[in-house]
Amino acid sequence: MLKTTRFFHARLIAVLVAIAYLTGCGTNCAVPAFNSALPSGTASCTTNGQTGVPLGTAANFAVLGGSTVTNTGTPTIVSGELGVWAGSAVTGFPPGLVVNGSIHRADPTAMTAQGDLTTAYVNAMNRVVPAPTIVSGDIGGSTLTPGIYKSTSSLGLTGTVTLDGQNLVNPVFIFQIGSTLTTATDSIVRLINGANACNVTWQLGSAGIFGTRTAFFGNVLAQSSITFNTGATITGRALARDGAVTLDDNLVTRP
Repeated sequence: MLKTTRFFHARLIAVLVAIAYLTGCGTNCAVPAFNSALPSGTASCTTNGQTGVPLGTAANFAVLGGSTVTNTGTPTIVSGELGVWAGSAVTGFPPGLVVNGSIHRADPTAMTAQGDLTTAYVNAMNRVVPAPTIVSGDIGGSTLTPGIYKSTSSLGLTGTVTLDGQNLVNPVFIFQIGSTLTTATDSIVRLINGANACNVTWQLGSAGIFGTRTAFFGNVLAQSSITFNTGATITGRALARDGAVTLDDNLVTRP
């Protein structure tokens, strides 16, 4: 009981610090202390207007679901807009918190954002320049440079994948994944040498499943659902076209 109480108090302090930090610094921020596994990188970035994937109004959203958005854990914090369309159910807020944005339940703002998400999804899926590099299995342990990476089926991440921006200005990484992206517990996306969350796109032909305490970067564009297990964090966006976004004690920070 004592251990449980101490854990609760530690998490409560983390939430209060996160709220103060996110509210005070605007949209271009993250809370590295929220999850000790959070890798180096920055949430303050600029989208590459020439080769990046344009999100339109979907860029305003940290979380956008197609059917529902559900939070089952406290303390989940979403920094940015949260919405759903064509479904209308948003549950678990409160106790989950939305800062630097508001909740859009099947309203015109969410509808427009879903339309822009579809455009962005098709854009990312059809990119062929530069020629895609084929990847398969599990990309954990890899160091990848800017470009397009294509998996014809499911893809896994166990451990750390490093995205090396090679000191380019707003380097672009696009992952075209034919089916599901699944990360293992404590997996990390590490950004170095100028790589930033704004210009990393994960286009998923099916679902995204993020393991416990995963520390993730980039914009996730999923055809179906996105699920974050306990303690997972993302600096980027969780955008689901048809399915649900499911949260459980997470931090989602729109860059």
